Amino acid sequence: MDNTATEKAKEHFAQIVEEQLKRVEELKKAQDWIDYSQVKPIIIGIIGGDGIGPFIAKESQRVLEFMLQEGLKEGKIEFRNIEGLTIENRSEHNKSIPDDVLEEIKKCHITLKGPTTTPRKGDPWPNIESCNVAMRRYLDLFANVRPVKVPKEGLDWMFFRENTEGAYIMGSKGINVTDDLAVDFKIITSQGAERIIRLAFEYAKKNNINRVTIVTKANVVKTSDGKFLDIGYKIAKEYPEIECDDWYIDIMTAKLIDPKRRTQFKVIVLPNLYGDILTDEAAEFQGGVGTAGSANIGKRYAMFEAIHGSAPRMVKEGRAKYADPCSMIRATAMLINHIGYPEKAKNLEMALDICGQYEKKLVITGRDTGTTGAEYSDYLMETLQDPQLQEKWENYTKQV
Repeated sequence: MDNTATEKAKEHFAQIVEEQLKRVEELKKAQDWIDYSQVKPIIIGIIGGDGIGPFIAKESQRVLEFMLQEGLKEGKIEFRNIEGLTIENRSEHNKSIPDDVLEEIKKCHITLKGPTTTPRKGDPWPNIESCNVAMRRYLDLFANVRPVKVPKEGLDWMFFRENTEGAYIMGSKGINVTDDLAVDFKIITSQGAERIIRLAFEYAKKNNINRVTIVTKANVVKTSDGKFLDIGYKIAKEYPEIECDDWYIDIMTAKLIDPKRRTQFKVIVLPNLYGDILTDEAAEFQGGVGTAGSANIGKRYAMFEAIHGSAPRMVKEGRAKYADPCSMIRATAMLINHIGYPEKAKNLEMALDICGQYEKKLVITGRDTGTTGAEYSDYLMETLQDPQLQEKWENYTKQV
């Protein structure tokens, strides 16, 4: 046995435990939720990211400014463009988020973010942590909220994915003990599990939804997943009007494609890795990850983003202007709702449905066989100004 390797692994694990115990103490210091009605101006940072990110961020900002033009004129809203989250700049600083960029982000209440590249084996970049994972940790954006709606299939799902724990938060903390043994870690805390599960139940209660489903692999991953599940059922007792059930991640992925079962799911709460898998699968029902938006919510900050990647190949092939901005614009609707404009958010969601599912006057293919992102954004904004917007959306829902 290699005693040197064993001692090195022990020291590594001890450091991780100390870091996480310190984090637990911070989690115990509960913060109040920010009240946007008391904030003036609400500062919204626009982060282009890299790859196709700057292209779809530009179109999303155009739509967002169109929707919030009154708030901008009245000084209730302020936009800031934040540079520096390109893979080149992050690699130069060898940090997932360079310090100066993070400081600019922290000056904003809300950020609307384009996709960013995460290096993988074989890439020419250093093995830096995912920008998204780091931002969720630095800003304590513990709740990844992803809606998926497909009326014609009877699907109306809201996913609450824990953002700051699980396998991903430890993704860069693993250790190669020897050439033959690699070890990674997974973290679940009582405080982290409780706040994401409670948020899911509160959402269900507020929206008169009578079912919350907890997804784990607690039959195999007994300690961490077991804790998440146990806390879920303890919290469920506080909401007797809401049915609570649980599924294992493997069978849950199967049941999402089961026509007899999938319409029964409503609100789904789950740890980070399982949430990533399940929400990408779910997004396929409404047209793929390019159509799905995502919110990352904390008590003091919030970040809204597309759920797809940066697609560097599209840039390399000169197709970036044909990138679909709809996922990021879906996130824009979630942002608008989050800061207190629910009617405007609903109108944008209706326009996205009409343009993408009902009228389909323009179609995005990602190539010159379809429309550009800019042309599609123009189409959306024209639809938003259509006095028959509500009527068209009602016709669409009747049709499906």
